[in-house]
Amino acid sequence: RLEEFLKKEVDLELSTLPDFEERVIDVSEVEQLMNSINAIPAPCAPVINPQAPNAATGTSLRVCWGLFSDDTVECYQLCYKPVSNERHSDEPAEHTLKVKETYCTITDLAPNTQYEFWVSALNASGISPPSERAVYVTAPSPPTIKSKKIRSCENAALVCWESRDINPVDSYTVEL
Repeated sequence: RLEEFLKKEVDLELSTLPDFEERVIDVSEVEQLMNSINAIPAPCAPVINPQAPNAATGTSLRVCWGLFSDDTVECYQLCYKPVSNERHSDEPAEHTLKVKETYCTITDLAPNTQYEFWVSALNASGISPPSERAVYVTAPSPPTIKSKKIRSCENAALVCWESRDINPVDSYTVEL
């Protein structure tokens, strides 16, 4: 019998459609929940440190900052500009650097000049608010001794020099 049954062609047709063919499953809530679990928040604002002693030369500054939270940070965006009362058209407004560490040495600066610095932290979710701004100052250029004006006697010497700095220098140290 089984052999005869298997030789016959049987056409089965259902009179109603099964329920699962018309059902639409909404997974948007689950998707939102999964995305919120994997998302990291944008970092908090870093804190820029005041200028440290011996952190400047005539043409460079070492700037340091910290992040006082457990935020995930991929890199930092350090911005700076010269502090100026006047606005020169040839002077760039701001410079921006991407930095991996919490410090950076900026070179090619003008001697005896104030610079304003601020920093933001970046991760996959976005950028933090900027830190407070800090003012750093490069060291003055060494003065030029006027050798033709040097005078000396047994108990004294007269040494003259001139500064090449535009901004006033607070004091000089003469070493013998």
